[in-house]
Amino acid sequence: MEKSRKTFIGLVDKAIAAASTMRRDELLFSHKGILYPTTVCSPETFKALESFEARNDDVILAAYPKSGTNWLSQILTDLIAISQKKTPGSESSVNAEEPEFPYLEVGDAEKYERMTKLLSPRFMVTHLRPENLPKSIFKNNAKILLLIRNPKDVATSFYHFCNGLPSLPSYETWDDFFTDFMAKKMAWGCYFEYLSEWNKYSDKENIMTITYEEIKENPALSVKNMATFFGIALTEEELQLVVERSSFQSMKKNSDKTHGSLGKVLFRKGGVSDWKNLFSEDQNEKMDKAFEEHIAGTTLGKKLKYDLYCKV
Repeated sequence: MEKSRKTFIGLVDKAIAAASTMRRDELLFSHKGILYPTTVCSPETFKALESFEARNDDVILAAYPKSGTNWLSQILTDLIAISQKKTPGSESSVNAEEPEFPYLEVGDAEKYERMTKLLSPRFMVTHLRPENLPKSIFKNNAKILLLIRNPKDVATSFYHFCNGLPSLPSYETWDDFFTDFMAKKMAWGCYFEYLSEWNKYSDKENIMTITYEEIKENPALSVKNMATFFGIALTEEELQLVVERSSFQSMKKNSDKTHGSLGKVLFRKGGVSDWKNLFSEDQNEKMDKAFEEHIAGTTLGKKLKYDLYCKV
C-alpha cells in the first residue's frame, strides 16, 4: 500500500507544481467537447485509452467529480484486499507491487501497457462519460459501480475543491462558479449530461448504481450490496472493518498518509445538504429546472431522490 500512496501523492505534487506556472486559461483543455485538467490528462493519453483492453473481472468505479469517489475507492480497495485474503490497509494491498494511479484517464499514455502486467482483479476509477470509455469495458462485461450524488451537493463540493486545488481554475465567488457549473464549463463536463448519458446504461447487468446519500443512510448495507455485486464474500467482522475504515472521521484522520497535501482539500465535510449554505433562491430554481429538463423521470433521476435532498 505504501507504494500506491507514493504513486498517488507523487502525481498530485507534480500536477500542483506544473499548475503553479500556468495561467488560469491554460489549466483546462478541450477533448471531444469536454474540458479536462491539463496537468493530469492529455490528448495522447485519451488516444491510447481507446485501445485499452478491459478484463471481465476488472473492478471499475465510475463517478462524476465530487460525488464521493475517494470514499468509494477506499471501500472497494478494502473489499478487493479481503477477496485476496489480505488484511485491508496492510502493506500487501491491491496492486501494491506495480502501482498505477487508479484513474483511467489520468497519467501518461504508456500506463495502459503497464496495466497489462497487473494481477486481477484490477481496480480502476473514472470520471468519464460512458461514450468516452474504452469499448472493451462494455464488450467484455467488466463490472462497473456507478456512484451518483445529488447535484446541488456535487456543485457545492466542486466549488470548494476548485478553490483548494491549484490544478483547477479557482473562483472569487460562489456566484461565478455556479454560472460556470451551469454553463458546462467544468472539468469532466456537465453533470446533468453525465447523468443523462449514464442513464442509458443503467439497466445493464454489469452496472450497479448506488447513491452517495444511501451509503450515508446505511453504510453497512451499502457495503454488503457492493460486495455481493462484485462477488466478494464477507464475514460480519470483515464488513464492520470496511465500514469503520471508510468512515469520514477515519479517512480524514489518515488523509495526510493516504493523500498527502490533497487530503485537507478532499476530506472537507463529507455530509449531505451543505448546498443550503450557498444556493440563492434564483440558483435553486435554475438547478431545479435543469434537473427537470435533463434527468427527472429517468431511472437515475428517481434514484437521486431529488425532492428529498434538493428541495428547500
